[in-house]
Amino acid sequence: MAKSGKTYRANRAKVDSLRKYPLAEAIDLLKSLTPAKFDESVDIAVRLGVDPRHADQMVRGAQVLPNGSGKSARIVVFAKGEKEIEARDAGADFVGGEDLAKKISDGWLDFDKAIATPDMMGVVGKLGRVLGPRGLMPNPKVGTVTFDIARAVQEIKAGKVEFRVEKAGIVHVPVGRLSFSAEKLLENIAAIVEALNKLKPASSKGNYMRGFTVASTMGPGIRVDLNSL
Repeated sequence: MAKSGKTYRANRAKVDSLRKYPLAEAIDLLKSLTPAKFDESVDIAVRLGVDPRHADQMVRGAQVLPNGSGKSARIVVFAKGEKEIEARDAGADFVGGEDLAKKISDGWLDFDKAIATPDMMGVVGKLGRVLGPRGLMPNPKVGTVTFDIARAVQEIKAGKVEFRVEKAGIVHVPVGRLSFSAEKLLENIAAIVEALNKLKPASSKGNYMRGFTVASTMGPGIRVDLNSL
């Protein structure tokens, strides 16, 4: 069994694992911990009262973070004609059709997000086995299959993040970087909480949000009091 590092153990000792902190206090505590040698991502994990095995309780969506994600996303767009020009003008990193699909099927995956116009899904659909397991398959539910290519590209560049509930009923979402101010992190988290609440399935019974944890890439999880959200 791998041993945790000295810095992690020291940070772990500063966090009361039995306590649920008010959100603002949890963020202040997170930022007070000894950081790694890189700008760590800050992520939240939310346990929902849903059963993802039932299609009507699948929670999936996307949200533009008001202060961005702190990450510069590399975007590929499957489009043709005027939409190809629109994608390039909007800042897409790679644009194409069947040529781009072949490049990806041959093993090239040097990008973070994929967008496609609806008329290109016949081409993109063939890449399902490659893109699907990596979470890169364009999907209309999160706005990545659309004719409004410029908006889709601009939103991702501005910090749009996607999320999807896992089998255990937990949603993991990046909400920024450790270098962000506490205020910016709180604003980003509020946007995600609002988005999750809007997506509450009608068939979900009892408490919808049942657990909430915030953590940096290399740091310990800090439990959050749901009443403070």
